[in-house]
Amino acid sequence: MPPRNIHIILVAIFFAVVCFVTAKRAQRAMLVGDAIDLIDRYYVDPVESASLVEAAMAGLTSSLDQHSEFIPADMYSAFNDVIQQEFAGVGILVEQPEAGKPVRVITPLVGSPALAAGLMPADEIVSIGGEDVSKMEIRDVSNRLRGPVDTDVVIGVRREVDDKTQELEIRLTRKSIGLESVVGDHRDADNHWIFRLRKYPEIAYVRVTSFGEKTESELRQVFLEELGSGYEALILDVRGNSGGLLVSAVNICDQLIDTGRIVTIKTRGGKIDSQYDATPGTLVPKGVPVVILIDGNSASASEILAACLQDQGRATVIGTRSFGKGTVQNVLPLESGRSALKLTTARYYRPNGKNIHRIDNAPEDEEWGVSPDEGMAITMTDEAYRELVQQWQRASFPVSSQIDNEGSDAVKDAAQPEQSESESESAVENNETLPLKPPAASSKDAQGRVIDPQLNKAIEFLKRKRVEQSTPETRQAA
Repeated sequence: MPPRNIHIILVAIFFAVVCFVTAKRAQRAMLVGDAIDLIDRYYVDPVESASLVEAAMAGLTSSLDQHSEFIPADMYSAFNDVIQQEFAGVGILVEQPEAGKPVRVITPLVGSPALAAGLMPADEIVSIGGEDVSKMEIRDVSNRLRGPVDTDVVIGVRREVDDKTQELEIRLTRKSIGLESVVGDHRDADNHWIFRLRKYPEIAYVRVTSFGEKTESELRQVFLEELGSGYEALILDVRGNSGGLLVSAVNICDQLIDTGRIVTIKTRGGKIDSQYDATPGTLVPKGVPVVILIDGNSASASEILAACLQDQGRATVIGTRSFGKGTVQNVLPLESGRSALKLTTARYYRPNGKNIHRIDNAPEDEEWGVSPDEGMAITMTDEAYRELVQQWQRASFPVSSQIDNEGSDAVKDAAQPEQSESESESAVENNETLPLKPPAASSKDAQGRVIDPQLNKAIEFLKRKRVEQSTPETRQAA
């Protein structure tokens, strides 16, 4: 048989196989399409096709792990806001204490049009652009507050002043609002973060709230510009940080170590997809001791950071065992980028070769997550944890004569999810939705402020480390 005929036969076989596989896939897809068509035609009540498609997509991912999900078009923009750390809006944090009641302002954000225009905590939003929103869901109100940069929006607010109700209309021009992911201990009078503990300024304190596209550059700026070299110890706080971008965690690890493995990524079948190693040079001097604080809500990228620094001997881990999320998700666009499928595609392994992922119903005595170093496990009561979250939130609010961070009931209640739903008008959500799993002994001080036993343990450890490093002769003689 001539070679040409053999080639034609092979090509024909190839296309036949492709057509067969495509037909099988199409047949399965047609099953879903036929079901949607039958529901659309015969179900007792009319149902929007888009809702059926979303329900079908949610059903497809429900049999996978908890971190795989369909992101519909109306949520995809907000999802990207979190990763990109930026949204277009007026810059307010809002809450809805009671369904069917007006959404109210918790606080305007630092540098926002809302702060400049005089929006106040506890202002109730009753209209947007002339439309009554007093009974709308918080997400619908948030979506109406968002819009293109440099566009105007008129917000009608109801304000209580000296037991009298005022109705105001405030015109705002939307702008690009940055979402900070690296914060300090407190703000100064100019609303700049101070990355040192108030009582112990020789100790640098940096809290990473998420791992987004700008987190690495934010942290680099803190180390190079805000802190310089005038600090003796460093506390990295990733408590409550549910993760974010893998590359962000890897690059931050590289800022802190100059040699050794950071993380290994393995795909289906245990095949190594990529390995990340540190490069020479660090932004934190080698002689500066480092503590990293973790808890049961520290997950994913937070665990990559903690595990790397622990395994490489660069940091002491204090707190409680982390969440145990050792999988990697890819966001795969659908509908030409209008929606997406977030799909678990790989697992990551810490430098010591272990995967920290916690399977469903894993017993406490199994090895998963990142555990504190020996003698460094410090628990907190649920009440103390909630108080700590509120304390963090109040610290983020702008310092202004108009904003009473301590006195506003709206501010005090803002961090209590069991009582109210709260979000910024960007409709921002964390990249991962994790259960609130506070670790259980703590109390308040004489002024009623929450005592943070995990932070106190870190301070105690670093002060002791400082003494040990400053008296080598004493250590040798002992």
